[in-house]
Amino acid sequence: MSTRILVVDDEQLYRHLLRVNLEAEDYEVITATNGEEALDMMSSAQPDLVLLDVMMPNLDGFSTCERIRQFSNVPIIMLTARGEENDRVRGLNAGADDYVVKPFSATELIARVRAVLRRAQNTDQGIQNRYFSHGNLRLDFARAEVWKGDKPIYLSATEYRLLIQFAHNVGRVLSAEELLTAVWGEQYREDKEILWVSIARLRQKLEDDPHSPQHIVTRSGLGYLMPPTETEKA
Repeated sequence: MSTRILVVDDEQLYRHLLRVNLEAEDYEVITATNGEEALDMMSSAQPDLVLLDVMMPNLDGFSTCERIRQFSNVPIIMLTARGEENDRVRGLNAGADDYVVKPFSATELIARVRAVLRRAQNTDQGIQNRYFSHGNLRLDFARAEVWKGDKPIYLSATEYRLLIQFAHNVGRVLSAEELLTAVWGEQYREDKEILWVSIARLRQKLEDDPHSPQHIVTRSGLGYLMPPTETEKA
């Protein structure tokens, strides 16, 4: 079964260019012209990845991304004509897995699509046990589900893969470079901004008090740590 990609852009030219380049790589492409239409298509079409333009009338890409994240962890790549830092950070905070700045080359676009899909498909590689618990958190790797107490937590594919890195390495400090390479790829090794935003967003979802985290702790100058619980210490 081919990978289905939902392209959301109000500009016909970009919808056409994206379709041509993606179909040339054997992806199935469906399109929407605005955020409302995209939300309607999420359930009916069930895409494997969403390419989401930022600048759209009525419901912009940031708002659409936030709405999608309320019910789905589908990988999302934001397409923006604005490369300013604030826009990139806002897109990541809204739940996007990556962003591409217009104009972009077909090579760059396909590379980003492949990288994000690979992260989404490989989130459970190497897991030996189906369940993992840390304090009030519980992960079901078979179903790719995360629970905080009795409430489900909805993570993006990238957030989920980031959490898995900590689950694999309880009690070990992971450097920013290690996390960036493991989750995003070697080409992101120096892109600390995307890690900072993702860690902050993950804490907002996982921690009772994000300013005093218990699951993902910063070790200044070294990296990040999921500390062992009392049971694990014993």
